[in-house]
Amino acid sequence: MILQKQFTEEELSQIIEEGAIYMCACPAQVAVQLRSLRELHRYQNACEVEPDNDHRVHRAIAEATMRAHAVMETCMVDILALEGWDRTTLKMPEGLRRRRDEMIARDE
Repeated sequence: MILQKQFTEEELSQIIEEGAIYMCACPAQVAVQLRSLRELHRYQNACEVEPDNDHRVHRAIAEATMRAHAVMETCMVDILALEGWDRTTLKMPEGLRRRRDEMIARDE
């Protein structure tokens, strides 16, 4: 089974990095979950071809993972649009960067 992807591994890495740099964890958390779902899907595909495994179990898990992945990718598209991220560069919008700087200044 092939997992459909709207975001490459590099794009997920960029979102996670932006979140770490600018202390905006929500999109990064979604990216981390997408990575985990991709790993689970790869694992289930590998298990499904093992002759001694019950293929129905691994196919069921892989199919559920595919549905969850599609939901979370749609969520990522939505939150990036809501926050105004640039989909080409995946840079966090300036307004969120400013908000982070203001929070830091208040805490000093």
